[in-house]
Amino acid sequence: MNKKFATAVSGGAVLMLVLSGCGGDDGDKKADAWAKKVCDAWQPELTKIEAANVDIKRVATESSKPEEVQKTDSAAFQVMSDSYKSMGAALSAAGVPPVKNGAETQTTAVKGFESTSKGYADLKVKMDALDVKDQTKFADGLKDVAGGLETATQGGKEALDRLKSGGLDKAMNGQKGCQVQTSASASAK
Repeated sequence: MNKKFATAVSGGAVLMLVLSGCGGDDGDKKADAWAKKVCDAWQPELTKIEAANVDIKRVATESSKPEEVQKTDSAAFQVMSDSYKSMGAALSAAGVPPVKNGAETQTTAVKGFESTSKGYADLKVKMDALDVKDQTKFADGLKDVAGGLETATQGGKEALDRLKSGGLDKAMNGQKGCQVQTSASASAK
């Protein structure tokens, strides 16, 4: 059960923030400057999300007691909630991106990250409510939490899709701050 949960979490916890391709070109300097602001602010959050994901996978693959799984996952979901909220705030603070329909792109992406932040906060509440004294109830509860991961991450995926379709993928890919460079990210969807 814990291994299935780890697989589900690794697929949803870290949204791939390299939007496509390997990097940007010398394109629009304004878009590059905007992307640098965003990605520089995102880098610490991406590092926190990645560390939380690693913690979840660690307790899920070890023969951890329900109490440790609950404590670790709850803390990780809180970190993820806070980080996605901060990522949305960074998008707002960077100003309207210098692309066609920039304000709409920004607003939609911010809402997506806020949705993912709320989704992880909701998962934390569910995790905290699990009965660690009853192994069967705990396992059933983990299934429910794992089932909610796709919903929790949907807003963030949509936010990234919006940024990509808005023409910001090249500018953001060129920024080191938007690139997740750990082996755990390779397992994310």
